[in-house]
Amino acid sequence: MLEESVGRNPIVGAAVSEEGVALLTVMLLLLIMTVIGIAAITVTGLENRMAGYLRTGEAAASAAESCVGTGVNIIQQTLEQHSLPAAFLDNAAPAGPVPNTNSPTLNQEIMGQSDNNSDAPTVAPNTVATVNTFTVRGDIDRLYVKGKSGAGQQMFAGYEGTGAGVVGGGSDFYYRINCLATNVATGTNSRITAVYACTFNGDGCQKKL
Repeated sequence: MLEESVGRNPIVGAAVSEEGVALLTVMLLLLIMTVIGIAAITVTGLENRMAGYLRTGEAAASAAESCVGTGVNIIQQTLEQHSLPAAFLDNAAPAGPVPNTNSPTLNQEIMGQSDNNSDAPTVAPNTVATVNTFTVRGDIDRLYVKGKSGAGQQMFAGYEGTGAGVVGGGSDFYYRINCLATNVATGTNSRITAVYACTFNGDGCQKKL
């Protein structure tokens, strides 16, 4: 009888029920905290990966930009000397960015003997360089010639030896520089294309696009 009275005691039953609720509450809290922790770790890892991709992309773009700058320098020096300087060739000391086997084609492209050539950075590139972890290939194409304002008079006077003429600077020569930076290990690529207007008279090149 005593055991039955204890088993049916409402106070004891309520205490057991409260213990069960407390245990369930603790388990739910642990589950929620676990889910929050996993989510935080996942978000942090994703943010780190995104930051890494961003840094890699910026490095690739920077490498491609350096190729554009090199291309402009090659154009300017070639126009000033009326021929591709040997210092830019890869067999020079120190080695330059222009493959020696492709130098005749590049010289023709810059000097206007092969406008809108169909070559590309991925096929017979005009320049090849290594920038940090990136292999950077560049292509230089002369697009067209555009006379400057008043260039007609300059060209006419040029025949008499008193004006600038086309070679003297009466026209702008438009070049497209196409650069591709590639990191084979990560598969990261960055391509930059720019258009410059250049002259023969030492004014250099001005970016147009």
